[in-house]
Amino acid sequence: MVGRIIQTLDCVAEGAAWLAKCEPAFARALPLVGDLPLRREPDGFAALLRAIVGQQVSVASARAIWARLEAVGLTEASVMAYASDDDLRAAGLSRQKARYGRALAGAGIDFHALRQMPDAEVVARLIAVPGIGVWTAEIYAMFALGRADVFAPGDLALQEATRMLFGLETRPSDKVLRVMAEAWSPWRSVAARLLWAYYRVAKERDGIA
Repeated sequence: MVGRIIQTLDCVAEGAAWLAKCEPAFARALPLVGDLPLRREPDGFAALLRAIVGQQVSVASARAIWARLEAVGLTEASVMAYASDDDLRAAGLSRQKARYGRALAGAGIDFHALRQMPDAEVVARLIAVPGIGVWTAEIYAMFALGRADVFAPGDLALQEATRMLFGLETRPSDKVLRVMAEAWSPWRSVAARLLWAYYRVAKERDGIA
């Protein structure tokens, strides 16, 4: 069964209000971060490729690489499938990510069918493709499919934001944060938005670029 889909900023605001009511730490954080972003994007090959491009690189680097890929049409599966190593390297992809991009292009994913699958099935289908781990699949489910109750506990920024906001001695592991996030259901995707926003505010406050 597919749960709530985040379609508008009103959905995000509803989730934020629910979280603030149920968790004092979120109630403290919301006035600091302001309105949370929608962060929706069209689903399909390009959205998933973009998530792969963003793996283990800075936001600025990911944007730069994506702009190069767009400029030469490599965000389309039909073009990516037959691109040469030189083409992909010139666009900024590492050898490994070039392999992942071609694997995605040839994976035969039915993106329309994903819209009707429960969250767990979406993740299971996507991680069967080389180069797509749980983090990438969860990011896709959150922002391309708009799933309201998906979280990405493997994300380092979410882990660090949780440590700071909840006053933890150490950064929670993927496993620990996944358990913590169960209390934020059915709005875990909004909790992620809130924590990312808090992470940015905390970095600016501490003078970290």
